[in-house]
Amino acid sequence: MKHDSAEYQTVEASDENCYPDASFRQPESGSADAGEEVEPIWFHTHFEDSMEMYADAETVGNHLNNHKSWFCHCASPMKAEPIGENGYDLLIGRFGAFGYRVEARIGLELLPPDAEGCYLIKTIPVPDYTSPGYEVDFRSAMKLVEVPSQEFAADWPSSERAKLPPAITITSWKLDLAVGVCFPKFIRSMSQPLIEKTGDALLEKIIKQVNRRLTYKTQVVFHESLGIPFPKNPQKH
Repeated sequence: MKHDSAEYQTVEASDENCYPDASFRQPESGSADAGEEVEPIWFHTHFEDSMEMYADAETVGNHLNNHKSWFCHCASPMKAEPIGENGYDLLIGRFGAFGYRVEARIGLELLPPDAEGCYLIKTIPVPDYTSPGYEVDFRSAMKLVEVPSQEFAADWPSSERAKLPPAITITSWKLDLAVGVCFPKFIRSMSQPLIEKTGDALLEKIIKQVNRRLTYKTQVVFHESLGIPFPKNPQKH
């Protein structure tokens, strides 16, 4: 995948007493433990969030189902390229510590809603690509809940409530993410609780950063594409 490294996000370690970004470190060719087979150490995080879409659930659902029209654009500054009908090759960013960096890349499939209206996203293989020393298990579930706009904005000024459409859709999701890392020897020699604590903290930091950008861009693109007014500072409920 071609990319300009200046265009997508970089996360750096800020505490020299910790090694959070080493969770994506791959032994260099010719190093003492290069080629050594080791069991991955797994890190986990659970994340939940929501966003408001100022339209009814059917309109929002139709837009989300047409992800080819918005996903790659909304993922920026990450790089996304389609894989088949519902998949994407996503270059998340560069992560490093102490002068060492590596790019994290994942394949995601955005599945159509199931019988209960739940949208699932899961990891899929990226064609012709082998991840450098890590495995990713990404499982996300998203639901749409339509509420009357006057109920949603009950505490808004009446002048603002009057501008709203009849219905608001709350889009909420839950994410369970696991990353398994095959560490080089100098990392494996450290305290396992330290490795797990800093690895989990890094995952949480990455998810929050990606989620904040992707959520806002998704909201903006949805409302602009349909000509729907969107508050600059939408209120969370």
